Amino acid sequence: MTADHAQKTEGQPDHRLTMRVYYEDTDAAGIVYYANYLKFAERARTEMLRKFATKAGFRREETGLTFVVQRCSVEYRRPAKLDDLIDVHTHITRVGAASLALRQEVHRDGTLLVPMDIRLALVDREMKPARLPPALIAALTPQYKSGK
Repeated sequence: MTADHAQKTEGQPDHRLTMRVYYEDTDAAGIVYYANYLKFAERARTEMLRKFATKAGFRREETGLTFVVQRCSVEYRRPAKLDDLIDVHTHITRVGAASLALRQEVHRDGTLLVPMDIRLALVDREMKPARLPPALIAALTPQYKSGK
């Protein structure tokens, strides 16, 4: 199986995390502070990776491998506000030999607020690039290829 694939078709997110906007997430006007969208995306990404890594038997503590953000592109289209219920959708768009490309989107009531394109690199304990283990590729690839 090759570890590099073309982009998947659009469909349901690979993972969705729903969260509430709290006072601590906002500025004085009650609007989500721009940097906090990165925190929301991080939480959603962590939960998605936990789901697929568990399926693959991939444990950071045992392997010494971890994902780090290599690149992030964010577009702020509409603001979220205090008490909003938001969904962060995470789509795997590419599985590489040592990286993942993701599309993350923050939605409120079906409206896209903030789209983000993220590239994650897998690194070892010394922060050197590492190849994705075959079991992790296998856990990620069916979701990625099917658009589920």
